[in-house]
Amino acid sequence: MFLTQSRRMGKIPPSFRSANLPLTSLKTQTPPPSQFYQFKKPTTKKGGPNQIQPPKPKPPPIFTSPSLSHAKRVFDSYLSNSSPLLLDLRHHNALLQSFSHLSTLQDSLAFLHYMSRKNPTVSPDRSTYHILLIQSCSISPSHLQIVNQTIQLMIDNGCPPDHVTLDLAVRSLCSVGRQDDALQLLRDLSVKYSPPDSFTFNFIVKHLCKTRALSTVYSFIEEMGELLGLKPDLVTYTILIDNVCNTKNLREATRLLGVLRLSGMKPDAFIYNAIMKGYCVVSKGSEVLGVYKAMKEEGVVPDLVTYNTLIYGLSKVGRVEEARKFLGVMAEMGHFPDTVTYTSLMNGMCRKGEALGALALLGEMEERGCSPNSCTYNTLLHGLCKGKLLEKGLELYELMKSNGMKLESASYATFVRALCREERIAEAYEVFDFAVTSKSLTDVTAYSTLEGTLKWCAKVKEKLHA
Repeated sequence: MFLTQSRRMGKIPPSFRSANLPLTSLKTQTPPPSQFYQFKKPTTKKGGPNQIQPPKPKPPPIFTSPSLSHAKRVFDSYLSNSSPLLLDLRHHNALLQSFSHLSTLQDSLAFLHYMSRKNPTVSPDRSTYHILLIQSCSISPSHLQIVNQTIQLMIDNGCPPDHVTLDLAVRSLCSVGRQDDALQLLRDLSVKYSPPDSFTFNFIVKHLCKTRALSTVYSFIEEMGELLGLKPDLVTYTILIDNVCNTKNLREATRLLGVLRLSGMKPDAFIYNAIMKGYCVVSKGSEVLGVYKAMKEEGVVPDLVTYNTLIYGLSKVGRVEEARKFLGVMAEMGHFPDTVTYTSLMNGMCRKGEALGALALLGEMEERGCSPNSCTYNTLLHGLCKGKLLEKGLELYELMKSNGMKLESASYATFVRALCREERIAEAYEVFDFAVTSKSLTDVTAYSTLEGTLKWCAKVKEKLHA
């Protein structure tokens, strides 16, 4: 079914998701422009993804040396300081896993045998051998001999591979770029021991979509159907539609939607959301309204992602007033506007040259308890500078600095250009320094943007004085 039709795939932009927030009232009209908006400290909690944060310390590993003799001494110290009965399988596995991150597979196996001999009250189980299996999947050169030897060890010790074994091996092999080995192992173990469950099947489908041609993906799906009777489910179709939309192939997405229906399944909100985002990718935001209506006609209940995507798509093509009306609709359905919702509207307003209106929307957003994030402020900074509202942009920039928010490349470039245009070169260099020290941009990117802007300004001056 898959191979007889068009075969182009891709991936969708990130989903729009967030927690529900209280909303006291909703206005559908454009907020009145306010040149006297007082910037407030953002209420984003510390530790948010858009703030500069020191890395969290990792717990120290049990072992810091790949030496087998050292590992044995550590285990002996555990035995001498506690009763062997208290050193259970969970402790054995934790020690083996820590050692396996540093050692060779041969030494890991030797350490397992040593622990079993010294503490015979504990017997390895399937989870123990899974540690060795994961280690064997990362060994070069890339062939399955060592992996198969580990699987045979499991069988010899009464722990034949099951669907969890298969899933762990497939994911481990794919994580080190051994897709062909993963597919071969899946075929071998599926026939002899246990077929993959839907999670493993869909993992492979998603991984192949990222790394292989669409024909390979469809061939794999057909092969699994013929060999094991596995059929695509809603998750599979969501992955496929998600990918084709990213390659701007909405025709293939529509075809897959038809195949899904012929298979006796009904598309859910995830499927429709993927298609709506696909239209956003190809800058056909107006089309999302048609998808939304079709979704409602089929009785599929829109979720927060649906409304955020709808508002994003309409705002992107300049239909901001229409997008704002959906604030009330989504609230009536129990989905309250979040940071993404408001940022999408602000972006649309800034595109239309309504940066002051977007600034007023920031105040409305904060009054309703919705916290702006780094993307919100970068969107506004870009819009204010584009709208030649440099002083407001400088106020916003100072607020961003004081709250540890990073500059994005587009807002940084626009901001620096606006400062240089007004011959505020010293301030432009200060923005450059902040972009570098805050790791907002790489040194090369930040400097190239500033240097290019200064050269452009010099050429403009030469023309004016010519």
